[in-house]
Amino acid sequence: MRVIAGIARRRNLVCPSGDGTRPTTDRIKETLFNILQSDLYDIRFLDLFSGSGGIGIEALSRGAKEAVFVENGKEAVSCIKQNLKATGFLDQSQVMAMDVMQALRRLETLNRPFDIIFMDPPYRKGFEEKIIPYLLESSLVREGTQIIVETAKDTDISYMENFDCDMERVKEYKTNRHVFLRVTKESDA
Repeated sequence: MRVIAGIARRRNLVCPSGDGTRPTTDRIKETLFNILQSDLYDIRFLDLFSGSGGIGIEALSRGAKEAVFVENGKEAVSCIKQNLKATGFLDQSQVMAMDVMQALRRLETLNRPFDIIFMDPPYRKGFEEKIIPYLLESSLVREGTQIIVETAKDTDISYMENFDCDMERVKEYKTNRHVFLRVTKESDA
């Protein structure tokens, strides 16, 4: 696994061993970031269920000013820190080694919304059904914030149409997909 483009281009990234994480393939990462490219400059990026940190690091490499990584796997957190050091992005990053909901509650106290929130939770566990509504009611989003959710291709996402946001795009791959949501109103938080 490597950084695809930007200032850290071609830098190799380490990944946790075993099957506890699913590193995003270079091809899928390149497709995702080609879609996001015009929205990345000088933004705050939140990477939930970060794994090795490859998605947030790619965002930093392509112009994001800051990224927060949330991951509770001990080996994965170690990989994120190694990868941030190797790519030179330690000063632009925060790694939160904890449960996603705990991290979201802690981040919400800062009252600093994110421009893009990416989440790649374990498939078919229903995490996104709890996290997206929480985000939409929190101070972590503002009008225009993009929320990107990675799911298994066979996951029912019809419930997302009922959220106070626009489903702008669904990009399907062989076994998974990215769902692009856009916050359309200010949160009540």
